Amino acid sequence: MTSTPTPVLSREHLTDLLRAHDITPTHQRIEIAQVLFSRCEHLSAEQIMTLVNRRHSETSKATVYNTLRLFLRKKLIREVIVDPDKAFFDPNTTPHHHFYDTHSGELIDIPAADLSIHGLPEPPRGMLTESVDIIVRIRPGAAATA
Repeated sequence: MTSTPTPVLSREHLTDLLRAHDITPTHQRIEIAQVLFSRCEHLSAEQIMTLVNRRHSETSKATVYNTLRLFLRKKLIREVIVDPDKAFFDPNTTPHHHFYDTHSGELIDIPAADLSIHGLPEPPRGMLTESVDIIVRIRPGAAATA
């Protein structure tokens, strides 16, 4: 989750981004997009809600979850599920993979070019491989904790 923040995007830019993905740009959707796209971080739904409500406290949990589902359907963001109880939302939709630090909860991008996959099985008849998402779980080693 630690990274260099990018400049705050204008409402006009975010409105254009939402419209380009066939999403009606409501005030709350723009605020959620602002949180997602103005940071270079992987955020949970709860973190997104907290950040949105720091600026505008009228956004409900249901609105955040419904908006995130809409953004996912429209392929504006990716969902990275690191375990059954923990998911992050990633504004980087280019092909890449992740390290997941099980100790800190941090999710770190791995460029797709840094990983090669050999021997991927053929999908069942009539199916196509849509994507491959690899999560490498890491934790501090003995030297890091000494």
